Amino acid sequence: MMIDNNCGYCVGGEPLAKFGIKICDLEVSQLILFKEQSHPGRCIVAYKDHISEIVDISDEERNAFFADVNRASKAIHKAFNPDKVNYGAYGDTGCHLHMHLVPKYKDEYEWGGVFEMNPGKTFLTDDEYQEMIEKIKANL
Repeated sequence: MMIDNNCGYCVGGEPLAKFGIKICDLEVSQLILFKEQSHPGRCIVAYKDHISEIVDISDEERNAFFADVNRASKAIHKAFNPDKVNYGAYGDTGCHLHMHLVPKYKDEYEWGGVFEMNPGKTFLTDDEYQEMIEKIKANL
C-alpha cells in the first residue's frame, strides 16, 4: 500500500480534519464528508492508496473505485434529494486520486453557475456533521 505521510487521505488525523471527516471505508476507497457544506451532502471518495492518476491502477481497481463513487452518490441522492450531483476529480497539488461529489439544488447556491472549490461559507457544528454522516451511512 502506498502512503504519503503528508496526505490527509493517507494519514487521516489532523491533516484530514482541516477539510473533512471520514464517514467510512468502501470497497477500494474511503468516503469523507467535506466540512465546507455550501452544497449540503458534499462528499469526497478517496482511493485507498496514494496514487495520482486513474491510469495507474488496474481496470478492476478502477471499476471498483467508480462503483464506490456510484454507491456514495446513490446515498447522497437518497439522503439529501439534490437535483443534480456534480463530480470533480482534481489533485494538482495533493496528487491522491479522489473525486468530489457535489450535490446541487435548484434555487440554491451556484445552481447553473461556476463551481467554487472551497467557498468557505458554510461550516456546521460537530452535531450537525454527525447528523449528516448518519444520514449518509443509513443510505449506503
